[in-house]
Amino acid sequence: MDTLSLFKFDSLFPVVHVKCNHSIPSTLQRNYCSFGGFSRYRFAHKLELSGRSRSFHFKRLQKTQRSVVVRSQIATASSSSDDRPSLEGVHLGSRVRGICFYAVTAMTAIPLFAVMLLVHPFVMILDRHKRRLHHLIAKIWAIFTISPFYRFEFEGLDNLPPGDAPAVYVSNHQSFLDTYTLLTLGRSFKFISKTSIFVIPIIGWAMFLMGLIPLRRMDSRSQLECLKRCMDCVRKGASVFFFPEGTRSKDGKLGAFKKGAFAVAVKTEAPVVPITLLGTRKLMPAGMEGIVNLGSVKVVIHKPLRGKNAEVLCNESRSVIADTLISHDYGTHYSD
Repeated sequence: MDTLSLFKFDSLFPVVHVKCNHSIPSTLQRNYCSFGGFSRYRFAHKLELSGRSRSFHFKRLQKTQRSVVVRSQIATASSSSDDRPSLEGVHLGSRVRGICFYAVTAMTAIPLFAVMLLVHPFVMILDRHKRRLHHLIAKIWAIFTISPFYRFEFEGLDNLPPGDAPAVYVSNHQSFLDTYTLLTLGRSFKFISKTSIFVIPIIGWAMFLMGLIPLRRMDSRSQLECLKRCMDCVRKGASVFFFPEGTRSKDGKLGAFKKGAFAVAVKTEAPVVPITLLGTRKLMPAGMEGIVNLGSVKVVIHKPLRGKNAEVLCNESRSVIADTLISHDYGTHYSD
């Protein structure tokens, strides 16, 4: 078996050492170093080892000073890109349902947004912080949009805090459909959303009117401002909703939870309400937003959690959600 060991001493000009049970041409090291430094991205290069061709595929290099062992068999192994969603082989019905889904979304959003726009001045005067009328309109929109395409049910509705009681809601995040489904709960919570979403016509504008909270990812100042605004909302009687994983799961596994939501709960002494979403990824996996598969969704609302330690609350919430995924035969979607 041919084994190639690559030792990265410099970020621009890596040095290559080759160990092989075959004789290696003396030009091998020069051939490798002639690239002027390896690209950080995957590439393939063929080497002539004792007259025989070997194809080596190099995965993305890390910046850490550690050795990377690449075996010649990797040429036949599947790459990580194979795990990415692909529309190839998707049933025609799923594509058609996807087109219809967005058509229904637009047709229902336009008139309801017009209503939201008309009542907005009164909402700002009478209910500036919770904006319950806007959330009611959003609930109607979500129900009209998703009802033709999939069934959804709730478990543990009695665990929901009273509508006028502020809380911090957290949930796993696996699909574009998660937000649509959660809007049907009928609670006036403020989602945290990427700033780019707010510029989308109608949908983004409605989110702005509802008072949802923008966040620029990878911007520490924006993250701090987001948390401050969340705490302000809770202190003024509104609820907030976090996806603690930070983004949709690409492989269906439950990711690590960030502690921001739980810090807000501790600072404001609000309860944390964990929610488990089951089935949304099957309907519309992350990266395949153009389709809607057949299926149903279940929303499990867990008992509120309280505490004075953000890390403990974070671990308890993740454990509750993970256990529910396992108990509903989603065990393969759990990751430590």
